[in-house]
Amino acid sequence: MTGATVQSGLSAQGYVASPDLAMALHLSLALGRPLLLEGAAGVGKTEVARALAAWKGCELIRLQCYEGLDAAQAIYEWNYQRQLLAIRALAEGGETGSAVEARLFSEAYLLERPLLRAIRQPVAPVLLIDEIDRADEEFEAYLLEVLADFQITIPEMGTVRAVTRPMVILTANGTRDLSDALRRRCLYAHVDYPDRATELAILQARCPQVEAALGAQIVGFVQDLRKEALEKKPGVAEMLDFAAALAGLGIADLTEDAAVLQAALATLLKTQGDRAAITTEVALRLAGRAA
Repeated sequence: MTGATVQSGLSAQGYVASPDLAMALHLSLALGRPLLLEGAAGVGKTEVARALAAWKGCELIRLQCYEGLDAAQAIYEWNYQRQLLAIRALAEGGETGSAVEARLFSEAYLLERPLLRAIRQPVAPVLLIDEIDRADEEFEAYLLEVLADFQITIPEMGTVRAVTRPMVILTANGTRDLSDALRRRCLYAHVDYPDRATELAILQARCPQVEAALGAQIVGFVQDLRKEALEKKPGVAEMLDFAAALAGLGIADLTEDAAVLQAALATLLKTQGDRAAITTEVALRLAGRAA
């Protein structure tokens, strides 16, 4: 397998990967190392994992990170309610001591969370650890054992080693610095907004119903819009929504109906400040430049 093979495989799933990203994915798969994808929100980092899972024909297991995420939510926890019911039942039956404890801390009472589930699959899944920089720094320590050795230690049961090695993709939006220990365990690729040719290829692959002339206008318009002083720049997903909205409204040219164009900006601009900044006049200026 080569970088070109990966690029072709992702393309078959509707994802247009740059040569650099395709090579980083190839090396990650060949070396069995996690891949950290860093870049602005909306550039398609999460979609890489979806396309990879679809190409490989395997399960995608996603861990969405957030502030306060801990091991119980990400790795495993015990089913405490079932354990309490079992304690009462066993006590009524006269059972006590170490035998009860062994039964309570067994597979029957273990709740798998994404990380534990990922290393216990018979067929290697794609494990997506999404927006790792939104989790607390302390949570990164939980990941190190998984990313380094693909194993998880459960004190009551011992060490659980991977049945198969998952293909691990981590994404980060740059909201905080990640630890050196985490970065050292990963290969790295930066994902930026696509250039005009790449974004046009994405549009053609994902929205084939959009005419070529309109598609070229849409990509030009969105790329120019990203150069404006916006709070949240529209990503590739927003561009696709914009294209689908215009096609659904029967628009063949961005400059033909100012009211429709302004209304369709609801797919691209996601804050009141950005909506106020991109007036009808500004939108028409950008559309005229893209035409």
